[in-house]
Amino acid sequence: MRLTITTWNINSVRLRIDSVARFMKAVRPDVLCLQETKCPDDRFPLKRFKRLGYEHVALNGQKGYHGVVVLSRLPFESFNIQSFCGKADCRHISAVLGERAGLRDPITLHNLYVPAGGDVPDPAVNSKFAHKLAFLDEMRVCAALRCHDSNRMILLGDLNVAPLEHDVWSHKQMLRVVSHTPVECEKLVAAQKDGGWVDAMRMLVPEPTKLYTWWSYRSLDWRTADKGRRLDHIWVAPALADRVSGMRVFKHWRGSSRPSDHVPVTATLEV
Repeated sequence: MRLTITTWNINSVRLRIDSVARFMKAVRPDVLCLQETKCPDDRFPLKRFKRLGYEHVALNGQKGYHGVVVLSRLPFESFNIQSFCGKADCRHISAVLGERAGLRDPITLHNLYVPAGGDVPDPAVNSKFAHKLAFLDEMRVCAALRCHDSNRMILLGDLNVAPLEHDVWSHKQMLRVVSHTPVECEKLVAAQKDGGWVDAMRMLVPEPTKLYTWWSYRSLDWRTADKGRRLDHIWVAPALADRVSGMRVFKHWRGSSRPSDHVPVTATLEV
């Protein structure tokens, strides 16, 4: 069975619902995971997505900030919400695809939105950056985010860190910029390694190839400047690593009407 899963920080689902609908009609992923939906659950545009064929929805949203959702053409077995740093700020939701979705062995999908961290990379003066570092530390020790034996899990979302040298347009110039500082990179890599995860994007597109998923709104000619960062990630448990058959970053979506600064990333797995 072929399974396609997309992650996308949409930066307000209601503001960009038409863009999301166009993407869903064009690409038709089996599962679409959105971050930064900025929408309380009771205002989420469920009817629009159900008309598009995505009848199964796991929501964790709030007004104006953050928010994550899993939209699926396949039914879930269950879903769950994990809180980090003692905050109920809608940064995680997981869903299990199993027998009802046609899978003999279930797959647990974790959708995460890591705090951005503000502009100043100093936790002593920037509480947002301190929150981000604490969040990454909790990711590393979270039991639900650890791969065990032959379990089949996928972790994806806007992790707001570009951990590798070629995940940014200029490693040297970005070392003091939030999202690529050494402390953030070390903590995200530790969460990945201690959790037993495989970086599926870099497995298929290894360094030194540049790989970006985000281009700043501050760049008027983002395409020519191409000062991107890989802030969006797809990790898989070792049991699924050899099942990942494709990965696509939809860079052209950054140039769509009223775009998000992130673009969709789709993984294909033979499960």
